[in-house]
Amino acid sequence: MKRNGKWWRIGGIVLIAAISVYAAREIRSVPDPRETAGLQGTVPPQAQNAPPASPGTGRVTMIDLGATECIPCKMMAPIIEELKTRYAGKADIVFIDVWKYPDQAEKFGVQVIPTQIFYDANGKEVFRNIGFLDKNRIVDILTKLGVS
Repeated sequence: MKRNGKWWRIGGIVLIAAISVYAAREIRSVPDPRETAGLQGTVPPQAQNAPPASPGTGRVTMIDLGATECIPCKMMAPIIEELKTRYAGKADIVFIDVWKYPDQAEKFGVQVIPTQIFYDANGKEVFRNIGFLDKNRIVDILTKLGVS
């Protein structure tokens, strides 16, 4: 039986990546944020050195968790900045760089970036998207949450 070396190399890389992810999660084992917050669906308090994210303050909040060097995150950056300006005073649009603040990825249960989490005015998570999210879809979600 002939073995294709390319597929063996790819399989080895995938195996090493999976082991690395598992080892990293075991090393940084942190309790589930829903357990530490005491209520399922609420956002745990932010770390003191993290950027401000304040779901539950009476405004709809969208938190975009990503990294400044991630390609899909870079594509979303101008959209996020435009929406911050457009919805200033109506909704909170927050970007958190999980490479600078890795504890935030754990707190929000993020495993893939970018991830966008939408909270209603009471701080309850109502929608989560993994991957790139275009401007029209974000506006639709914010509109459904009552932001005009």
